[in-house]
Amino acid sequence: MRLPVSGLLILALVLAGCGRIRESRLNPFNWFGRSQATTVVATESVVPGRPGDPRVLVADVTDMEVARQPGGAIVRATGLPPTQGWWDAALVAENNGEPVDGVLTYRFVVDQPHGGTRVSTPQSREVTAAAYLSDIKLANVTQIVVLGAANSRSSRR
Repeated sequence: MRLPVSGLLILALVLAGCGRIRESRLNPFNWFGRSQATTVVATESVVPGRPGDPRVLVADVTDMEVARQPGGAIVRATGLPPTQGWWDAALVAENNGEPVDGVLTYRFVVDQPHGGTRVSTPQSREVTAAAYLSDIKLANVTQIVVLGAANSRSSRR
């Protein structure tokens, strides 16, 4: 008789706490989901506000993931430039890294190869860049967007 009463008491306490878990970081449904692709209206491909930076937007953002880490998250994006040899990939935060209406935007930039290069296979042309975000930065973020020249990918919570 004691065991079922104890089990019911524990179950009641767990269910009572579900309301708080819904808004907690412990809730897996309260974290960023899979990224979705969207097309981008043609804009300038050179990153503004960075004098002397020759990097341009990557042609196509093929994948984007927000991976939870202790104390924050890592935003990782994979891009596909038109040929091999593109380098110095980076995710450059817009608006000084501050979210606008809950949206944190990054520009995926790469530097052009020196000299002529082959096109080859898509796998041989892929470049990857990442950025770390602390829990403090993520507090007001509901969506993360990574921009490329032809498309963007976004993930929301």
